[in-house]
Order: sequence, then structure tokens, then C-alpha cells
Amino acid sequence: MHLDMDAFFASVEQQDFPEYRGKPVVVGADPKGGRGRGVVSAASYEARKFGIHSALPISKAYRLCPQAVFVRGRMQRYADLSRQVMCILKNYSPVVEQISIDEAFVDITSSLKLFGSPLQLAKKVKAEILQKTGLYASVGLAPNKFIAKIASDLEKPDGLTLCEQGQEKIFLAPLAIRKLWGVGARTEARLQKLGIKTIGDIAVYDVRALTEKLGVWGFGLWKLANGVDNRRVGTDHRRKSISEERTYYEDVADYVEVEKTLFKIADDLSRTMRRKGLKGRTVTLKLRLQGFETFTRSKTITDFVYDVDSLRAIAIDLFRKFPIDDRKVRLVGIAVSHLNTLGGEQLPLFDETPVKNLQMEELLDGLKQRFGDKAITRGTFLKNK
Repeated sequence: MHLDMDAFFASVEQQDFPEYRGKPVVVGADPKGGRGRGVVSAASYEARKFGIHSALPISKAYRLCPQAVFVRGRMQRYADLSRQVMCILKNYSPVVEQISIDEAFVDITSSLKLFGSPLQLAKKVKAEILQKTGLYASVGLAPNKFIAKIASDLEKPDGLTLCEQGQEKIFLAPLAIRKLWGVGARTEARLQKLGIKTIGDIAVYDVRALTEKLGVWGFGLWKLANGVDNRRVGTDHRRKSISEERTYYEDVADYVEVEKTLFKIADDLSRTMRRKGLKGRTVTLKLRLQGFETFTRSKTITDFVYDVDSLRAIAIDLFRKFPIDDRKVRLVGIAVSHLNTLGGEQLPLFDETPVKNLQMEELLDGLKQRFGDKAITRGTFLKNK
């Protein structure tokens, strides 16, 4: 079973603020009358009718629907509700694989004796989520993860779709090839040139010919089109990366200012990692330059780190080595991957990073948690007036 919360962030806003119900709601950056920076995080179904979707530039979203309700995201609220939904799922099965804040796979094989048929169980799950959160979810039931994921998306919102065992190929056959994992616009165009328009077309295509034309990827698509997916639902779904980024209101040519922003991002990211008990070995710098060109540069180190000094030093070093060629910066961010959980003392990346600095950061964490993020800050981040 695959469960997907419908337009999650936007639906939470409509649930918490009744005056938003029935209106196009866009969660994301401030559009500033069409001059805003940043992107859409989520859009209600009313907003989607205007062509608004996640990752769309917020300025374009405003132009498409200036009458929409534009709100800033409230991640803590969304996280709290996400935990509540996952707890509900675990009441129906011990095998829950959460793959994002608003969706999860659930192995219900061993639960059917307690809760009835797959459809009966899914209806109970949806009803309990609605009763306890006021939110709707769409559910896909299928013999494997791939088809369950597709099924949950077919009848949104408040959908419930079942693919019976043995009916996998029949279920998939009429669907567009874009429904296949990893098939984007370019792959779709290549497949259409081969006369392939539906998943069923791939299923009956000669597998050797498809592999010759697309390589190993072609064989993978052929397997999925034939309903083959042997992955198990796993409870050990670990987070792969954690990141923070900032979009400037105007493109920035002052690289000293960019480095100050990287310091602030490193500070926020370090605090989040300490709170979540995470450390990582790969630090990635993300740069979006004028003209929306986006680049990433990464560095993998020996030790696991999470302290602000290490994150800042690596990110700034990557930035200084990037051939920016006097172009202005639109967005900058830092991501940490190859994550592990904190255990014992961290081995500092730099000899001059004493343990007392980490103790000071933990003290700042406590003060901010008690008095708010704006109650205390580093002197470096204060602007001269």
C-alpha cells in the first residue's frame, strides 16, 4: 500500500484557516506583487487549475493567479501532522517505510486477518486520518511498490485505487509512459520516436532491441512496464541528505556578502543537524546564478562533521574555487549527505576547532529554543547601521 497526503502543505493551511478553503492557496516564498524570488513549495488543487505547481518560480505563480492566497510554509506544523499520520499507519502495520514528509509505503500483508480485505483496511486508514487531522489522503493498493505508487496518484484527491494480484500488466498497459519512474520529457521523446506511447507499448516491445537502444535503463523500464518490482517495504529508510538554502531578493555581485550568507546557512544547518542528531561526510555547495543556471560542487571528507566551522569552511572553499566569472548570484545553499547518527564525540575536521566551540553552539541552541531564534545571534550577522 502507498499512501500520499493530498496537497499536504496547502491542505494543512486550508484546514487550520477555514477562510482559505475553496480558494487557490500557494505555499512558498513571498511573491512581492510578482517581483518575489524563490519557488512554490505546494499548491492547493484550486491553485493547480491555474497551472501552479511545486518548484514553479513564485513570481510566475503570482502572474498565473494574483488572487491566490500566498502563505509562508510552517514546517514545524507540517512535521507534527506528518508524525501523527505515520503513527496512524503503524497502528495498522509494523512495516511502514516513510519516504517523505507526506507519503509512505505500508506492507499490509500480515494485517489483513485483523482488518479485513485490502480495500477495507485502506478505507479505515483514510477515515482515521481524516477524523484525527481533518486531511485527505490518497491510497494505492498493489502487489508491489511501483504499482502502488502509481495507483495512489490516479484518483487524487481522496483517491483509493486497487490493482489486483495477477492484473499488473493489464492495470499498467493504458497508462502514459510518463507514469514510469525516471521517465522525463527527454526520455519520453526518445521513446515516442520508437513508437512507444503507453506503458503497454513498452511491455510488448522486444526487450533486446530496447536494451540496445537505451542500455541497462531500457531493460529496467521493460521490467517495470511488465509489473516487475521486487523491492521490499523497508522500515530502515534513512534520510540521505539535509540542506539549507537562501534566495536573494536581487541578484548579488558582492561575493563577500555571499560568503556571509554561507556562514549563516552553515550556522542554521549545523543547529538543525545537532537537533536531529545527524552528522555527514559530504558537503555540497549549491549555486544558482543570474539566468537560473544552477551548479553544485561537493567535497567528501574522512570524518563525519556537523559543526558550523567545518560546514562553513568547506562551503566557502568550494565557492572560492568555483569559476564564477563575475556573474551575479541568485541562490546559494549547503547540503550535507552520507549521513550518520551522532554517537560519542565528533572528531573535529580542523585542529583549531576546540570542543568548547561545540559546547558554545549547544548553549546557543538552548537559548534560541527558550527565547526564540531572533533573541540571540552571532555578532557577525549583525548589520552595521
